[in-house]
Amino acid sequence: MRAFVTVGSTRFDALIQEVIKEDILLSLSRSGYDEVSIQCGNSSFEFSSSVADGSVHDIERAEVSVSCWKFKPNLEEEYEEADLVISHAGSGTILDVLRKGKRLIVVPNETLLDNHQHELAIALEEKNHLKSSTIADLAQTINEINTAQLTPFPPHDGKLFAGVLDITMGFI
Repeated sequence: MRAFVTVGSTRFDALIQEVIKEDILLSLSRSGYDEVSIQCGNSSFEFSSSVADGSVHDIERAEVSVSCWKFKPNLEEEYEEADLVISHAGSGTILDVLRKGKRLIVVPNETLLDNHQHELAIALEEKNHLKSSTIADLAQTINEINTAQLTPFPPHDGKLFAGVLDITMGFI
């Protein structure tokens, strides 16, 4: 099975540093994951200098194959191939992953100015669409996610927004 870790266009050193630690990789391995792909963005971590030029850096730890890279123009293929996504709590990433029906652990970036990532993560966790975690609790959350009975995210319905827009603009 494959896990995909992403920080989007942000820098989230703490998350990237945590997911390459032996205990996190062991949690992933024990949960059946044998491959981890990490989109690290501009984060600073143990191997960041080897991905600085945009190349993929492969490491082998805890019986898990790990590849790390900075950016790609599109993450759709990564989402499709993943059995689990571990992500910062960015709204775009959350919606993309949940609409694909993937298991998702979000880790809000507490270094950001406001609390919007935390608030979004908690709201969606309360609706049972995903699991929210802190850096410190990530190994435990990984252990729990595969047995969790998550509620599928509702499909996109563009008519809802169009209806609100029509009412707001006075067309209806």
